[in-house]
Amino acid sequence: MILTLLILLVLCKGEIVRSNSVSIISWNIRDFGQSRDSNEIYQIAILLRDADLVAIQEVVAKHPGGAQAVARLVDQLERMGANWDYCISDPTKSPSSYISERYAYLWKPSKLKMIGQARLLSELTDNVYREPYLGHFKTDDKDFFVLNYHSRTHVEGDEEISEFGEISSWINQQQLQSILWLGDFNLESKHTAYNAFYSIGFQQVFKDQKTTLKMKCENGNYLSLGEDNIFIKSNQLTYSHPTVIDFIKSNCNNLAELTKAYSDHLPLNVFIRD
Repeated sequence: MILTLLILLVLCKGEIVRSNSVSIISWNIRDFGQSRDSNEIYQIAILLRDADLVAIQEVVAKHPGGAQAVARLVDQLERMGANWDYCISDPTKSPSSYISERYAYLWKPSKLKMIGQARLLSELTDNVYREPYLGHFKTDDKDFFVLNYHSRTHVEGDEEISEFGEISSWINQQQLQSILWLGDFNLESKHTAYNAFYSIGFQQVFKDQKTTLKMKCENGNYLSLGEDNIFIKSNQLTYSHPTVIDFIKSNCNNLAELTKAYSDHLPLNVFIRD
């Protein structure tokens, strides 16, 4: 079966990634919970094992199976030869249980240390559908925040602009020096709602890059929308090698199977350094 094949990922062709760089992956793993069998967990771990820090969106919150799936994933990653730490958010305080989710951070303690505890931004509960999940990380020579976020479902209108604006205002008020805002924004990268990000100094890492998958393969075309992204705001850090980890590639005819096993979103990978 296609799921038993190892997927070889070439993140950087003809370029060398500096040894002091940190590899970060952001991924909406659709409905990540108890329905994932051991083979699916194994295949997901293959895609993530070379990262130093992983931010996951859409961990199931309605029952313990979501948190348990994250723990199973970490266990599988450690069987691949590296130690991992992780944390999982409480369920977001969303308008309904069907919208509520958890987030997760996974990281290699050999490369990163979490400062304090990650937390949902409860002060934004009344202004967003899902509170972002803030983590503070440190390496030997880097100190930065990561804001893990899954926006409300894509609906054109003032609601989305308001949600993005509320979070942007909070970030600006905190005067955080180095921060990555990443996740599933449910809006295309050219949407004017992102002006709120740019107005406080964020740069968009992935531009015009489709990240979601269609339901069917149409003449070899399987990419749909570009709604996942990473934004960086920092005077100290730079980014390089932004890459979409494409687990479909030449397997377009197996699109339905792969989407069910992995996600209807592709993971994003970027390296940051001084």
